[in-house]
Amino acid sequence: MPVVAIIPALNEEKTVGEIVKVVKSVDMIKKVIVVSDGSTDNTVINAKKNGAKVIALKENVGKGGAMSIGVNSCKEDIILFLDADLVGLTEEHVHQLLEPVINGQYQMSMGIFIKGGFSTDAAHRIAPFLTGQRAIKRELFNKIPFVEVSRYGVEMALTRYTDKNKIPTIKVKLYNLTHVMKENKLGFFKGFVMRLKMYKEIITALIINIIK
Repeated sequence: MPVVAIIPALNEEKTVGEIVKVVKSVDMIKKVIVVSDGSTDNTVINAKKNGAKVIALKENVGKGGAMSIGVNSCKEDIILFLDADLVGLTEEHVHQLLEPVINGQYQMSMGIFIKGGFSTDAAHRIAPFLTGQRAIKRELFNKIPFVEVSRYGVEMALTRYTDKNKIPTIKVKLYNLTHVMKENKLGFFKGFVMRLKMYKEIITALIINIIK
């Protein structure tokens, strides 16, 4: 089955290039698309330099909107979503996410960090449904409502829909993988404010999907 990797990115110049490089080395992935969600740093340059097709959005539309734009720009049957701030990504991680969906056992896989770092491991133990590392069938992604406006609530929207409709999904343990915490990227105060904004968008997505 044709597979595309879509990486939504907002000011991730330090990590996006290495992620693209790893993903492009996986034979089953035919295309890597980075959707730069209004980045003002060198995210676009570094993604292109490492071989990704880049969609550079002038305005920030949020993570869900960036993911939707990426999906609408391609035709592959299976989509691999990865965060742009991952640290420690390997080809094995990519295979672990894709294989359960490619072989038809599941319609979506969710990657859970194990032994990657105390804070990120703890976050995934408490709220595994918020992981951004997923493989999903296109036909399923297209059925999920409000993705394009869900912003940071997009993972909640994906998980809520699959749970509600009893769609087969699997949690995949991804060892020695983590991501850069917002407080480390932006400084404690700005990172904390961004985290609060993220939680607000997640709660909003949950409320909308419950009402729906």
